[in-house]
Amino acid sequence: MVSEFPGKGLAKGLAVTLKTMTKRSTTRQYPDTPPDLPPRSRGVIALVEENCTVCMLCARECPDWCIYIDSHKEEVQVPGAARARQRNVLDQFDIDFSLCMYCGICIEVCPFDALYWSPEFEYAEYDIRDLLHDKERLGDWVETVPPPPAHDTNGEPAKEETAARKTQLAG
Repeated sequence: MVSEFPGKGLAKGLAVTLKTMTKRSTTRQYPDTPPDLPPRSRGVIALVEENCTVCMLCARECPDWCIYIDSHKEEVQVPGAARARQRNVLDQFDIDFSLCMYCGICIEVCPFDALYWSPEFEYAEYDIRDLLHDKERLGDWVETVPPPPAHDTNGEPAKEETAARKTQLAG
């Protein structure tokens, strides 16, 4: 014996449809109304070129191999040194966003804070070849990077702050 009447599921579905039809829509018209993004959201990767030492960690750790780096060595004369020092100079830093999966590994492994997440997400292109961003274009995104969140005033101070206080008290 079936105690349910035939079409009960259809009636429930129509009831849900009628209930949602009577409510006001909350759709935002995207280009006219910008979305409310959460703080520190991931959009595009920004590059601070001055911080990059061409250590190649980001390119080696990238699972998609979408970061292309090229550099040359330059001699730097240090006053008082017996011989000239060498340093790497960044020639090319490109990220192919058509391959990037936005995992953030490159940002995490960068020991010199050269890469940051920018919340900008409006960089769509008609041609996929235009998604290869060079160091100048990546540098333009830096101004959109939000400042880091403030430290918790009730939390423990950073080890650098503790060491600095100890040296101030000792000196």
